[in-house]
Amino acid sequence: MRQLRLAKDAMDRDWADPGLDLEAVAAHAGYSRYHFIRAFSEAYGETPGQYLTHRRIERAEEMLRTANLSVTEICHLVGFSSVGTFSARFKARTGLTPREYRARHVGRGAALIPGCYAMLWAGGFRPGAGPPPQRNSGEAR
Repeated sequence: MRQLRLAKDAMDRDWADPGLDLEAVAAHAGYSRYHFIRAFSEAYGETPGQYLTHRRIERAEEMLRTANLSVTEICHLVGFSSVGTFSARFKARTGLTPREYRARHVGRGAALIPGCYAMLWAGGFRPGAGPPPQRNSGEAR
């Protein structure tokens, strides 16, 4: 059980990492992927993939309620690589599309956190990912 908790902790900690897959999580527990799926399902009542998806959707719900970010930005920040998959899983979990969820849960007049702050907080800005530095017009090329 201790090894399963370590793997679950890794999913709780690294939920936004799109590279977090079954192999990596099973390695945290020291199990083969198939044995890990069976053991995790028995212990927690859902597969590791379902658990990770639920964690990501919970974070997306929070961002949709509080941050001024597009659905695509939120999709990538919570670890999904496909907006279609994200929207389908979100709707299956909440009964609403991400846009419908935002419309229903964001209060009128409540200011959303500016997207730049939300991206910074969520780790969406990576060193070197920004636009190239601009040169002065008189600078040699």
